[in-house]
Amino acid sequence: MCGAVEEVHHMQNPQNPMENQDVGETTDVNTAPPAPAPAPDVDARLAEMSDAYLRAKAEGENIRRRAEEEVSKARKFALEGFADSLLPVKDSLEAAIAIPAATPEQLLEGVHATLRQLSAALERNKVLEINPPAGTKFDPHQHQAISVVPAEQDANTVVTVLQKGYLIAERVLRPALVTVSAPK
Repeated sequence: MCGAVEEVHHMQNPQNPMENQDVGETTDVNTAPPAPAPAPDVDARLAEMSDAYLRAKAEGENIRRRAEEEVSKARKFALEGFADSLLPVKDSLEAAIAIPAATPEQLLEGVHATLRQLSAALERNKVLEINPPAGTKFDPHQHQAISVVPAEQDANTVVTVLQKGYLIAERVLRPALVTVSAPK
C-alpha cells in the first residue's frame, strides 16, 4: 500500500506516543520516521570485531595446518633415532665380515661385542626384554604359553623361556614364548 493513507483508531497510550493520535487523524505510511542510522562508533566497533574474527579464524587455520605438518613429520621421521642407534651395530657386523682369516675366538668375541651394542641401542629406544625366570607367575599379557608341562614348582608358573619377549615403551612388542607348569 505505497502512498496509501491509513486512518488510526487507537486509544491514548502513555507508553507509545505514536499510538496517542486522535481518532480520525491520518498518517502517511511513506512518511514514517526512518530507522536511526548506526552511530559511527558502532560501525567502527563492528569493523573492529569483524577484523578480529577474521584474524582469529586465520590463526586457527594456521595452527591446524602447522599441527598437521608436525604430525606428518613425526610419522615420517619417527624411526630416525632408532635407526641411528642401530648403525654402529651394522658397522660392527660389516667389520667382522671384512676380516678374511678371523679365528673362531675372534668372531665370537666380535659377536658378543655386537650383541652388547645391539642391546644398548634397544634399551636407549625403550625396547626392553621380557625374560621371566623359572617360577615366575604366568602373565598372559607378557607371556605366551607354548605348552603345559609337569614340574615340581607351583602350578601356572613359568618353567622355561623358549624365546624372549620384548616391550617397547611398556607395551608388548612380542610376548615371551614359555612353557608353563601343569596343575598337580
